[in-house]
Amino acid sequence: MKFKKMLFVTNFDELWFDALESLMELRKAGLDHVVFLHVINREAVAMHRGAGYLKEEDVRLKQMADVRFIDWAENIYEKGMECGAYVVVGDPLPKILSTAETEGVDLIVTEACKRTKLEKLFASSTTMELLRRSKTPVLVHKYMLPSGKVNNKPFDTPLFVTDWSSPCERALEQIIDLKKAVKKVVVVHVVGEDVVKGKSKNDLMKIQKENKKRLEDICITFEDEGLEADFHLYMGDVVSQIETAAREHNATMIVMGATGKGAWRARWLGGISQEITETSEFPTLLVP
Repeated sequence: MKFKKMLFVTNFDELWFDALESLMELRKAGLDHVVFLHVINREAVAMHRGAGYLKEEDVRLKQMADVRFIDWAENIYEKGMECGAYVVVGDPLPKILSTAETEGVDLIVTEACKRTKLEKLFASSTTMELLRRSKTPVLVHKYMLPSGKVNNKPFDTPLFVTDWSSPCERALEQIIDLKKAVKKVVVVHVVGEDVVKGKSKNDLMKIQKENKKRLEDICITFEDEGLEADFHLYMGDVVSQIETAAREHNATMIVMGATGKGAWRARWLGGISQEITETSEFPTLLVP
């Protein structure tokens, strides 16, 4: 599926216009319409200020968001693209999902949600719930890395992480659809600690051989589509090894299938894709 229409969700904290411009490489792959969305969450605003929320503030906050979106829209129009904007009041998650459905977007872009350890134990963030419920690919964009480096071409060198699942097959197809915006794909599979535990040397060699063959086949698929690709096999803790691979191979983003678990298990145990999205310093594209 080509990303022709994108929903850009922003609180104006981390995703500003520079972050939007970094995604304009997608125009090479067919992007021609951007929809802006800002959700005014009264409860969050009140908590941030440490005071109550007056309904009169809706007008002021809407006006501030409208001014920004008008300025952004002018730049988008100058690029020959279509543009739309929503400034709404309410719970962010249902507003994002309903806007994505109404507009028929192909990609949802949102920012990472920072949470304390206690919040991670007892409450799901809007981002995590969005990843679990969205039927549309979600890009959690991290434009400014903790190192201070700006990620201004996130689709240049995606790290494609596969666990051989159906969502990962769809993620592979998604990269192919975006190939005009991609320079090189780094394909990675991590053999988890639970898989190698107690295995003999011969068993480990067999696991290594089988996985390398599958990785090689994926690279051939990409190369047949005109994409440069190489593969790497890792063993160990899956989340930390994915992050290591991204750094070692100069990836600009991580692409995965959204292989989340059921709501209760995801909340208490977490899914690999969700944990990567929340902890990694790299932008993460999850394909359901």
